[in-house]
Amino acid sequence: MKTGMKFLICMILFVLLIFIGIGSYTAINFHNGKKSAQSQVNKSKNTNFSGDQQTNMKEITIMLIGDDGREDDEDGGRADTLMVAHYNSETKQPKLISIMRDSYVSIPGHGLEKINAAYAYGGAELTRKVLKDSFDLPINYYISADFNNFIRLINELYPKGIEIDAEKDINLDNVDIKKGKQIMDGNTLLQYARFRMDEEGDFGRVRRQQQVMDALAKQSKDAVSFLQLPKIAGEAVGYLDTNIPTDLLIDLAKDFLTGNVKSLETLSVPVKGSWSFNDYTDAGSVLEIDEKQNQEAIHTFLSDGAAK
Repeated sequence: MKTGMKFLICMILFVLLIFIGIGSYTAINFHNGKKSAQSQVNKSKNTNFSGDQQTNMKEITIMLIGDDGREDDEDGGRADTLMVAHYNSETKQPKLISIMRDSYVSIPGHGLEKINAAYAYGGAELTRKVLKDSFDLPINYYISADFNNFIRLINELYPKGIEIDAEKDINLDNVDIKKGKQIMDGNTLLQYARFRMDEEGDFGRVRRQQQVMDALAKQSKDAVSFLQLPKIAGEAVGYLDTNIPTDLLIDLAKDFLTGNVKSLETLSVPVKGSWSFNDYTDAGSVLEIDEKQNQEAIHTFLSDGAAK
């Protein structure tokens, strides 16, 4: 065999061994990270979830739920945070719809209630049905995390913390936050996003949650090193209660971790002029909403990207 041919074969084998090694390293570390995280997570209560079928394979909608249940609460709690993320993989445009938890809606089998109660009554599946019925908003997938797993996830994905320009002084659950730019760990970030004990109530809280989500998206590309990614990705999957296929989740992560996405656009629901305050209901203080007006606002937002 000629020397040149031997050299070419050796180079091909060498490159093949490198790819095999990288693949093995990635698979092993991803599995180990996922196994480690899953050992700390409660069993999902969302096994009956049936997502709406995607009408456009380039676009997906993901329901994001912040479960206010604690680790010792087997049934979980209400949806402390309810958002819907929309992503177009072709245009690389992420959009986020925040649903105020005091929105007064009809929950199948339970009558009129605050929308955050749907998760306590029937998990992600019932919440999906309410979003579809009240806002004509189809949901393909869901992601749910309780407070403790949110903290763990942020600390793993962003070991250097998240830079936030805090709007005001805040104190919640023994966490003191001062107004101005600062680096927040997972627990501090959670309390900043949860706070609503002021004159703005849920309106200010939703704005801060969107600020947090925007910071997470913008700072994701600088969060962890390439060698750490497989293990961290596995841990992230393990901490989340989700029905998103692993390969799709990884594809989404690649876009954000490489910074290959446009700036986040946001919408808060109910939109301005579409709601009224009522504190004489069985559910307590609620936001009575014009569902049709909000449906139209959501359709416009998702179709043309005009942030509200």
